[in-house]
Formats: sequence, C-alpha cells, structure tokens
Amino acid sequence: MKRRVYWILGAGRFGRLAVERLLARREPPQLVVVDQNPDKLILLADLPLERVNEDVLDFLRANLEERPDWIVPAVPIHVAFVWLAAELGGVGQVEMLPVPITVDAQVPNPWRDGKGGLYTSVAAFRCPDNCSEPRDRCTATGLRRSDDLFALLARIRVPGSVPLVVRSHQLAAGVGGYRPSALRRLVRGAEAATGSVFVATACRCHGVIHALRFHGA
Repeated sequence: MKRRVYWILGAGRFGRLAVERLLARREPPQLVVVDQNPDKLILLADLPLERVNEDVLDFLRANLEERPDWIVPAVPIHVAFVWLAAELGGVGQVEMLPVPITVDAQVPNPWRDGKGGLYTSVAAFRCPDNCSEPRDRCTATGLRRSDDLFALLARIRVPGSVPLVVRSHQLAAGVGGYRPSALRRLVRGAEAATGSVFVATACRCHGVIHALRFHGA
C-alpha cells in the first residue's frame, strides 16, 4: 500500500511536534517538512523525512497540484487565508478587510489581533498541546462540548458576507491538518461570492478568521 504523504509547513516547535507524533504512528506517513530557515531543518536531519528549504507559501502555491494527502500548517500565519489571497491576486484584485465586528458576538471567547483578524476558542484557558480532540467532551475539563467550532463558524451570518470554513482534522494528538481540496473549495467560494467573504480555519475547539473581498478581472 502506498504511504500517505503529509506536508508539514513549518519546522518550529509545532512543526517538530507534528513530526514526532506522526512518525510515532504504527504506520507513519511520508513526511515533507518545509521551512525557509535552514537551521530549523537541520534539527530534523536524522529523521526519515524530506526537508525543503523554502517559504511555505511559495512552496504551497508551486506544488499544490502534487496533491498530498494532508497539509499540516505549523507556522504563525493563517495559511489557508494567505494562500487564498495570493491565488486570487493572480487573477483579479483582492481587498483585505477586517473581520466584521458583528462576528464577535457570534463566536466563543473572541480575541482581536489588532490587524483585522479574529481568534476564537471554546476554551478560556491554555489547552494541552497533545489534546486528542474527542468528539463530545473536553479532555481538560471533562465537560460536554455544545457544538463543533467549525460547524458554528459556518453558521455565522453577516449581511453582505459569506463564511468559508476550512475544517482542521485531527491527524495525531495536537496535530491538525486539511486536504488540498479544502483550499480549492476556498477559491471557488470566493470567486462565486457577490460580496465579501470571511475565511475561517477551525478544529472542534479553536479557530482563526480573516476577511477579504475579491474583484474578478
């Protein structure tokens, strides 16, 4: 059976955790780790993986047609949103927008980054980095989860704006990722929208949201 291919974007702390936990699986996938800092990649030199010294966004845009099984974002940017803006910018005009303020009241524990982005979490505390993200209960508190955050974000309603949500799937304890098809759906959704869109990436518990408006050629 062909091994699954996982791209890990970033070789910092969370990228290395992803590597360790994915390689510890009974049938570890084929890993490709991408980082523009060669010093971080050197720390992974003794592990059975491919290292790529390149900007993660440049790599993603140039190679997405190779269709890895999973993409694991492990860099401090909203990868899906930044990738979408770059792709749309190649065929039209992209207007970056702040997430509408009315979104704050529709998400749990909203936190503004001061640059137009919005973070949200069902937890009001720092979660362990090895959470297994169970379907119905919080691993830290044992309390039942009322709803998956990715589903809640898809139901946000803002006049003149459309929500586009990428679900982050649990691939190992504390390791989330999505398929390339999720990114392609973002492009189709943004191109079809008549107004602005806000783009969210979220797992069951945590999410990040940014917004833009696309003006086609």
